[in-house]
Parts: sequence; C-alpha cells; structure tokens
Amino acid sequence: MLKVLVTGAAGLIGGEVCARLAARGAQVTAMVRKTPEVRGNDGALVVEAQVVPGDVTLPLMALEPDRFDIDVVIHCAACLEFDASRELLAAVNVEGTRNAVEFARAAGAGFIHVSTAYTCGTREGVIAEEPVPAGTRFTNNYEESKALAEAVVAQSGVPFAIARPSIVLGDHADGAIRDFPSLCNVFRLMARGKVSVFPAQENATLDLVPLCHVAEGIARIAQQFDAAQGGYFHLVASEPTRAAELAYGVARVDHFPDPEVVAPSTFDPITLRPAERLLLRRMLDTFGAYFTRNPQFDDTRFRALTGLACPPTDRGWLDRMIAYGIERRYLPPPPTSQQPVSERRDNASPAVPERRSPTASRP
Repeated sequence: MLKVLVTGAAGLIGGEVCARLAARGAQVTAMVRKTPEVRGNDGALVVEAQVVPGDVTLPLMALEPDRFDIDVVIHCAACLEFDASRELLAAVNVEGTRNAVEFARAAGAGFIHVSTAYTCGTREGVIAEEPVPAGTRFTNNYEESKALAEAVVAQSGVPFAIARPSIVLGDHADGAIRDFPSLCNVFRLMARGKVSVFPAQENATLDLVPLCHVAEGIARIAQQFDAAQGGYFHLVASEPTRAAELAYGVARVDHFPDPEVVAPSTFDPITLRPAERLLLRRMLDTFGAYFTRNPQFDDTRFRALTGLACPPTDRGWLDRMIAYGIERRYLPPPPTSQQPVSERRDNASPAVPERRSPTASRP
C-alpha cells in the first residue's frame, strides 16, 4: 500500500490528488496550514485522509518525522502570487521546499515537487523535460522562486521527481473547478464589460490544462515513484491554446460583450476610459507576458511513464468552463427581461468568492 504525505492538501491540486489516491486505497496524510478540511474538486470531503496541521515555513514543517510512516512526500504547498515580494516567495516557495525536503529525508521518504511548466521563463519553442538551464530569464518572481525550489530538490540528495503542471483550469468533462484561479478573472473582466480589448500577439499561446489530467498525473507519478526518480515531467496540454481564444470564448456567449483582440505593439490604452485603462493595466501586469509568448512543452517522458495523454483542450472545453462559471455566478448570468444586460453585468456578484489560491494553480 502506497503511503503519502501531501502538503498544501487543502488547495485545489492537493485536495484532488488526495481524493484520487485515497480512492485507490493509498494511506493519505494531508498536511494543511489553516483550512482543516480536505476536499476533492467535486467539493466532497476526503474522509479517508488523515489531516495534520503543519507549516512549510518552519523547520521540518513543524512535524515530527518519527511519527510518520510514509513512502513519498507530494509537495503542493506554495505561494502563487506573481506580484509577491522576493522575500515572501523565498520564504514559502524556496525555503519552504527545503523544509519539506528535510522532512522527507528525516522520514526516509521520496519527494515529488509540484512546480510549474513556466519555469521555462521567457524561453520559447520546444521546452524539454529537463532541469532549468542556467541563465534562464523569468517573467516574474513566482517563476524564479519555483525554479530555485527545483534546484533545492535536485541538490538535496533525497530521491525526487519534479512534476510541472502548466496553467490548471477546470475538469475536462464539465469545466467544474472548486476554486476559480486568478486567470479566470480575465474572463470575468471581459464578460462584465469592464475590459473591452484583449492585447495578444497573433502567435501567442497559453498552455491550459484540465485539473483532472494534472491530479491524475501526479497520482501516477507517486504510484510509480521508483521509475520516476530523477525525472522532470510536464503535465500539460496536448496542444496549447491561442491566447486570443480567451476573448473569443467570451464573445461566443450571447449575453456577453465581444471583446476586441488587439496587437500589443500597436494598441494605445490611452483611448480607453480611465477606469478601464486601470483594470487593463492590472490585468496585463499579471498576465500580459503570457499573451506574447509561444512555448511548446514536450511531455514525452511524462506520457511514457504514466500512459496518460491530455484530453483535447479545444473550444468545447473552454465553453464548458465558461458555462460552469455562469452556473456558479462567477460570470454574469443571462439578464432577466426586466433588467438590461449592461446593468446585470455591473451588478452581478459571484456565489463563489474570487480568491488567489492554489490551484490553483497558476502557471
């Protein structure tokens, strides 16, 4: 029987990994910091998991290794804020990973580090499943911190595998996602008419991947850890999505506006209303660099190890996610006959609060 300890188990990816492994009879210890419950993406409690409090910023995560009988630590806990300070990201993502690795060493366990495919930084073209090359330039402090954390793991001497999801969004079958990640706010701004333009280069792509593929992939890496040792694995889409498809997906909904896709090099935001200009600037400060690049993540090693291929990340999947957001009232519902569409967009408030949390997973 596989015995795992999952950090960040209250988060989107961590919770779904716990649910999948527990359903297969694995002994799951779920480490949480604040939230005392562990839930899968369907919102159901993972009752089979043993929940323990811990904190990655403390030595050995404030746990006593001798009290745990585990085979593998699956390290999902991280700060996912792109604009967080280097100091905070170093404390949580880099030193926190070091504390988690030292716990694994003391417990005699292997270590799976959940990183991001976007440790590629500003590189484009084919991105191999290998260590981050020296001299890589990063788009933001978050990417840099995850690359530094990978190096901590690789240099630790503890048996390891690196799992690199790309941009994690909803389930492939129905678009469902327990917590809406921050990229979804791009849809929300356009759907509510708060941002009417979408600056993206013609060839820019985003690697959007369903949560089900990522969680299943991490579970299989854990189940085949001996074969996975020392490997870097991309948990990514079979084909990346054109960045402009975010705007086109919004435009396909009858009661949403039709945002205009514009070239970043020629668009002048001074033409926008001041409020819209401010919102667009905030959106681009966070995600703008991802709307101008075209990395192609190779996942040959991941597919060979797990036998998994990502299901199609096509317009149908994007439409299912948007429909789910409308159903949950994260995105504006259709207007009533008594209320104009524009008024409904301005007044709509989501039933699920907007939050920056794992899951989600940011890139």
